[in-house]
Amino acid sequence: MEGVAAVLQRLAQRRDSLGIVWLGQASVALAGSGRIVLIDPFLSPHPDRLIPPMVAPEELTAVDLVLVTHEHWDHLDGPTCSAIARAAPKVRFGCPEPIVDQLVALGIDRERVRGMRPGQVEDVADVRIWPVAAMHGLHAADAYRFGEVEGVPRFLGYVVELAGVRLYHAGDTIVYAGLAETVRALRPQVALLPINGRDWYREQLDIVGNLDVREAAHLAADIGVELLIPLHYDMFAANLADPGALVRYVHERTLPVHVLALRPGKPVLVQPVGREDR
Repeated sequence: MEGVAAVLQRLAQRRDSLGIVWLGQASVALAGSGRIVLIDPFLSPHPDRLIPPMVAPEELTAVDLVLVTHEHWDHLDGPTCSAIARAAPKVRFGCPEPIVDQLVALGIDRERVRGMRPGQVEDVADVRIWPVAAMHGLHAADAYRFGEVEGVPRFLGYVVELAGVRLYHAGDTIVYAGLAETVRALRPQVALLPINGRDWYREQLDIVGNLDVREAAHLAADIGVELLIPLHYDMFAANLADPGALVRYVHERTLPVHVLALRPGKPVLVQPVGREDR
């Protein structure tokens, strides 16, 4: 059976579509137009994982860019990032400006790390990126803020353009005033949104929550994307959600968006649409 690393290298050769491979939790691999991008690669073993790592980071020798949304260990996986930096000589990293030093502390050369902030457009490894503020928290006690350091958010999502497709990966976030308008102006075709929600009981375990099914459905519709891919619902028993509930919610309310629940490790292809049609 063809492994994930080989699949990504094959997908990267395509010029007519973007390959998307979900790796569990918020981890996503994108490939097309000669480039491979990883977002929040969480590939380390953990005793509580319900989905095993899809690929060893040492196999990812052809990765061009790793984007990190924030510093929680299931998003900024230090051993994985370090191993990819060693294995892939051309890889570059992007992260919120306030956590650049955390990647450098992993042994990654500072020249390979690009600090990002909302309002700026970044071009890294021939990939265009629009950082978008996310509302999250390091702990439940200080949650649902931007975590600003000298005015710069430490939690981000990203709109990424690759192979003619614009895709919004929200990172960990809830809805806040202006989020839909900000992302809609960038005209993404696909949204990858967390659906695990939040509640008092999980916050007592210091689990900072995210969008729930209802919020993800309406945010995707408000953004105007064609395709909604749910994330962050499968990995830990204390933090699960039902993607089927998302499908039902969208269907019952006839929201103008398609939902695709991916199988971990199995690629899908998305073809670009003309920006004038969006």
